Amino acid sequence: MKACLTWTINDFPAYGMLSGWGTQGKLACPHCMEHTDAFTLKSGHKNSWFDCHRRFLPSNHSFRRSKRSFLKNRVVTNEPPPISTGKDIWAVISNFPKVTEIGWEAKWKEFEGYGVDHNWKKRSIFWDLPYWKDNLLRHNLDVMHIEKNVFDNIFNIVMNVKDKTKDNEKAREDLAKLCFRGDLELQPLENGKNGKPKASYSLTKSEAKLVCKWLKELRMPDGYASNLSRCANVEKGTMHGMKSHDCHVFMECLLPIAFHSLPDLVWKPLTELGRFFKDLCCNTLRMEDLIKLDENIPIIICKLERIFPPGFFDSMEHLPIHLAKEAILGGPVQYRWMYPFERFMGVSKRAVTNKARVEGSICSDYIHRETNYFCSHYFNSFRLLPTINLSNKPHLDNDDILPTMSILQSGGRPSGKSRKYFISDKEWKSSHVHVLINCDEVKPYLDIFLENHSLDIEDSSGRIHIEFPIWLKKYVNEETNGVTNQDIIALSRSPASMAISWNMYFINGYKFHTEEWSKGRKTSNCGVHVKGLAEGGNTDFYGIIKHIFELDYIGLKHKIPVFYCEWFDPTRNTGTKVHPQYKTVDIKMDKRYRPYDPFILAQNARQVYYVPYPEMCRDMRGWCAAITTKPRGRVEIDNIEDEVPYQSDGMLPALPNVEIEAISCLRDMSQLDVFEEIFDCSTSEADRGH
Repeated sequence: MKACLTWTINDFPAYGMLSGWGTQGKLACPHCMEHTDAFTLKSGHKNSWFDCHRRFLPSNHSFRRSKRSFLKNRVVTNEPPPISTGKDIWAVISNFPKVTEIGWEAKWKEFEGYGVDHNWKKRSIFWDLPYWKDNLLRHNLDVMHIEKNVFDNIFNIVMNVKDKTKDNEKAREDLAKLCFRGDLELQPLENGKNGKPKASYSLTKSEAKLVCKWLKELRMPDGYASNLSRCANVEKGTMHGMKSHDCHVFMECLLPIAFHSLPDLVWKPLTELGRFFKDLCCNTLRMEDLIKLDENIPIIICKLERIFPPGFFDSMEHLPIHLAKEAILGGPVQYRWMYPFERFMGVSKRAVTNKARVEGSICSDYIHRETNYFCSHYFNSFRLLPTINLSNKPHLDNDDILPTMSILQSGGRPSGKSRKYFISDKEWKSSHVHVLINCDEVKPYLDIFLENHSLDIEDSSGRIHIEFPIWLKKYVNEETNGVTNQDIIALSRSPASMAISWNMYFINGYKFHTEEWSKGRKTSNCGVHVKGLAEGGNTDFYGIIKHIFELDYIGLKHKIPVFYCEWFDPTRNTGTKVHPQYKTVDIKMDKRYRPYDPFILAQNARQVYYVPYPEMCRDMRGWCAAITTKPRGRVEIDNIEDEVPYQSDGMLPALPNVEIEAISCLRDMSQLDVFEEIFDCSTSEADRGH
């Protein structure tokens, strides 16, 4: 058996170690290589990629002809840098020695033309692979660290963080030399020093404190992000200790809300940049969307160049220009960034219990964890081991275990203590009608009802709620109609007036709480979102979960979970505002939906959390931004959620062969003995040796 190296995944410094192309200096970009337009700032003495992105724009774009918005009196007519193929790179790199051939004393010596004509430090050992020069993507740019570094630079310059902002006096000196921006140039003061005028892209000290206060009070769902309130210092108006995933969430979801008070000239490009990373990090990528992202990112960066000083643009602000092209070649970034490896390294470090045997501790913990996962996947339905629950549905196809009706396919489960709840007549009727009209097995009978009464489904909502349950019960009971489906018969009988109430429910990869249960907690899991009809129909509905019920139908094996919700007004511009360009949704929190229709099926619910705007956004008082969350353990493909198994089902053996597969996981003989004792299975000496 042979292994094939597809590509490498690492951060930017390690990119230079593995590829051989140095990632420092003016030629740091491994895509542009020697064709870059980067230069060194005279006052800041740093490399800047300012005004290096107009060349990526269409030839007829107005930014190319602008002489005042970018570098002074500069018009850009050149084309984007050519894409170097593996054969082109090999023709150059073949003349360079490998590290093992240079020797320890001379291996770091710069080659002729280094930093001017090229940035090659060595010939990577990967070029010895016969297929390496034919790979279209050899080394991945790490989206995780690029996104974090870009966010840190934006956040520090907007919040005007001392010693971290790139808008310092030297940056203003370079700005005066390179650009026509007199309002930002240093102004001489009476004491002989230079004063730095306030920029439109930065917040005042009081506004920065309000942003930190807003973060301190922010509530998000469990497992969505870490506790951002621990990072906010309200007194100083600064943030500290934000991890990569915190920056990921802030960049893609919270950035437009936190900096909403900035002028549109600044707020819109920042929002577009956040949308770019959000679209790039989607689970499903389509070619037409990636082409559009590749066309939009040069425009977004050029808009930022019209705002921020040249010292702001280092190599990290330049690298997003190439991320969409890499996604076209490599696919979704979830398989090509550092998050899983950083997380794995963190788990391995925490597994060290004996510092004298570091490797042994890590190996032992890894074996135990893999064994636990394996047993959880195959033996979840038997409940023989206290293992990790990887799925709400068991692995076996058993009619007594798995429900067959469409309204019970999501396999949710309640948690906590249950209590009995006697629902009112109004609630009883509304919940029953909602179950009927959303059950696929009942749809044929609904069509018959509409046809017999000559009704149109769009104009018959009232009559369906009043007459259809009674009609269905009569239709099912008539022997001439020949209805034999026991589930349909059970649904026609209506639910019991006593339901089971829960405070917590796990379904669709989400963890839901009732509003009462979420009070006083640092997280909020009571927000719910239901997709509306097709375009031209009703808008999407946003609400808060008041109660979680399980309806009991006599004759039905499984109870039907429903959410009793309080809905916000979906009327456009008065109760709900949707940004026409960025599709952000704002909800008026004191507006409610008047028609009485509180119930939804639990499996149709999507989780959302509501984020208020900071206090300085006076025009948005009373409004909250509705942010939808991604389900955990599921991937949305064309609006259909597919469960993500621990391993590919195509590679899993059938249950009769489970002992042999388990033996390969249980490498410790003591663990193998425990496995045999619990599952009453024996193994041969040959299998034990294996």
